[in-house]
Amino acid sequence: MPRYRSALPQLGGGLFITDGGIETTLIFIDGLDLPDFAAFHLLGQAEGSAALRRYYRGYAELAQRQRTGLILESATWRASTDWGARLGYSASAVAQANRRAIALLVELRDTLDTEAMVAVISGCVGPRGDGYVPGRMMDATRARDYHAAQVEVFARTEADMVTAITMNDVQEAMGITLAARAAAMPVVVSFTVETDGALPTGEPLADAVRRVDDLSAGYPAYYMVNCAHPDHFEPALDGGADWTDRVHGLRANASRRSHAELNESTALDAGDAEELGGQYRRLASRLRCLNVVGGCCGTDLRHVEQMAIACAPLFSGRRP
Repeated sequence: MPRYRSALPQLGGGLFITDGGIETTLIFIDGLDLPDFAAFHLLGQAEGSAALRRYYRGYAELAQRQRTGLILESATWRASTDWGARLGYSASAVAQANRRAIALLVELRDTLDTEAMVAVISGCVGPRGDGYVPGRMMDATRARDYHAAQVEVFARTEADMVTAITMNDVQEAMGITLAARAAAMPVVVSFTVETDGALPTGEPLADAVRRVDDLSAGYPAYYMVNCAHPDHFEPALDGGADWTDRVHGLRANASRRSHAELNESTALDAGDAEELGGQYRRLASRLRCLNVVGGCCGTDLRHVEQMAIACAPLFSGRRP
């Protein structure tokens, strides 16, 4: 049974961490091969599954040390029909991979001392196309129909929620929101932005959040920003605007490089973990609803630890 599907605990306050850049960690630090950045591909191998368990356990232990909540995000950013087909997966095999990904997180959660730490399980949904380039545009209905298969699989597992990660266009974000609503699943929408703080489509972040809320009657539980450096999106997060109260989470890149530069890079840019933690603290002090912190490309356990250390004083006395 899902533990928190009817009431997500991160909406009640307290600091929650999630993981860092899973794909860049597995590739550049662990030396694993991830075709098409498809971490779910590891689930079919004993060694791969073991690597994922080690990866997630590091964050669980960090949450226990720092006395924060934990959001376990499944390794399924690429586990949808089109991306699975590129790797030779049938639709049923992709569905099985999504189930395995959630089962791995349930197994880990059940080993944790959950009286001392709240662990929320999220099914990760990625874009149909490239996370950086909105090349295959769909209207919301087509996006709903495409993503419904993955969302419906998560609805039949112990996942507490689904998170749409690296959304670069409002229509696809809306489609996933509609699929989640039809499946009675809480959904979080995480947008990515370019160095100017706008979506790759050119739409301002504020407009993207407002449009999805308007079109869905505010169905998303909250919004996040991921796969960009704080220097890129901080100016867009005006702490005085009402819409920023809908932003509860950040998963920033360690690198200040643009998406185009990251696509061309063959080396990991891990940035400065302590500096990144300080930037998160500054943002959390401005955005009154920000309480979910994690990383994206180039970040790992070191970066998330610095985020937790830097932000913890702002949540003193407020436990998840």
